[in-house]
Amino acid sequence: MDFKNIFSAMLRKTITCRSISQITNRKISLSCAHLCSKDCDSDKKGSPLKKLLEDSASFQDVPVSKQQWVTLPYPEGTKIQRPEEDTRPKVDPRDTSIILFPGQGTQYVGMAKGLLKFPIVKDLFELANYILKYDLLKLCLQGPKDKLDETRYCQPAVLVTSLAAIERLKEERPNAIENCVATAGFSLGELTALIFAGAIEFERGLRLVQIRAEAMQLASETHKGGMVTVIYGPESKLRYACLKAKEWALDKGDSFPECKIANYLSPNCKVVAGSESALDFLERNYKEFNIRRVIRLPVSGAFHSEIMRPAMETFRKALNKTQINDPAVSVYSNVDGKKYRDAEHIRKQLPQQV
Repeated sequence: MDFKNIFSAMLRKTITCRSISQITNRKISLSCAHLCSKDCDSDKKGSPLKKLLEDSASFQDVPVSKQQWVTLPYPEGTKIQRPEEDTRPKVDPRDTSIILFPGQGTQYVGMAKGLLKFPIVKDLFELANYILKYDLLKLCLQGPKDKLDETRYCQPAVLVTSLAAIERLKEERPNAIENCVATAGFSLGELTALIFAGAIEFERGLRLVQIRAEAMQLASETHKGGMVTVIYGPESKLRYACLKAKEWALDKGDSFPECKIANYLSPNCKVVAGSESALDFLERNYKEFNIRRVIRLPVSGAFHSEIMRPAMETFRKALNKTQINDPAVSVYSNVDGKKYRDAEHIRKQLPQQV
C-alpha cells in the first residue's frame, strides 16, 4: 500500500476544503457587510445573503474537472429548482400605515377636548348633534359619566370622537392618511373604519350606530348580562367553565342563560359574554377551572352573544335600507379576520358582529 500517495491525496483534500471554507467565509462576510451598508435599502433584487444560501450547495467554486475526487451533491446535469421571483411590489412599512379604531368601553368624560382646535371637528359634532337630537359634545366633555357609559350614548360618542381624531391626524401626520393601506376596528370601531374607508357616509353611518346602540341597550335591559376578560393558560378549562356557568344560570332562573366566548384577544386572553348569574359563577369559581384571572368589563350588556340576537336583526333591517359603497381602503371584518370584498359582502356580514 502506497502510504505516501494516500497522505498526499489527504493533504490535497484538506487544502481544498480549507479553500472552500475560505471562499464561503469570504462570501458570507461580503454579504453581511453588504446587508449592513446604507445601500441595502435600494436593493431591488432581494437579499444577497438569500442568494448566497441558494447558491451554497452548487459547489461552483470548486474546479471539479481538476479535482476528480470532489463530487457534487446532485446527479450531473441537475438544475436547482428555485421559486419564481416575487413580482409583487414591495411595501415599505415606513411609507404605509394601518389605522385601527376603538370600540365601546374607551369613552371617558372629557373625551374630544383636545381635538376641538382642529378644523372641522366642531362642525362634525354640530352635525352629530343635529342627527342624534341631543348635545353629544356636551355629554363627551361634561358627562355625567353614568350617562356617557350607557350603550345608547357611548357608541355615538366613541364613533364621532374617533373620526375627530382622524382630523387631528390629517393635520399632524398627513402621510398616515394618504398612505393608509388598511383599516379595522374593534366591534363598534368596525363601523368607524367603514365610514373612514368611504363605504358608508358619515350621516348614514351615525344613524346606523344610533339604531345599533339603542337596540343593544334594549336587549341589555331585557336580559341582564355583561362581559368579563378571562386570562388563562394551557391547563385551563375555559369552555367547560362556560358550560357549567350556563348551567348554573339556568338553575338560578335567568331569563336568558348564556355564557360564551365573545372576543378572541390573544392565545391566553378571551372576553366572555353572559347572563348575570353566569358571570357571577365565573367570578367566584374560576380557580376551580385553572383560570388565572377574571376581570369584569364596564359594559352594560352581554354583547356578541345570543342575548343580542334581537339587536342584530334590528341592525340588519336598518343596514339593508342604507346605501353602502365598496370601501376605498381594505377594511377587515371582526367576524372572520378577512377583508370585505365589496358593498354586498358588508351588508351580509356586518350584522353578525353585534
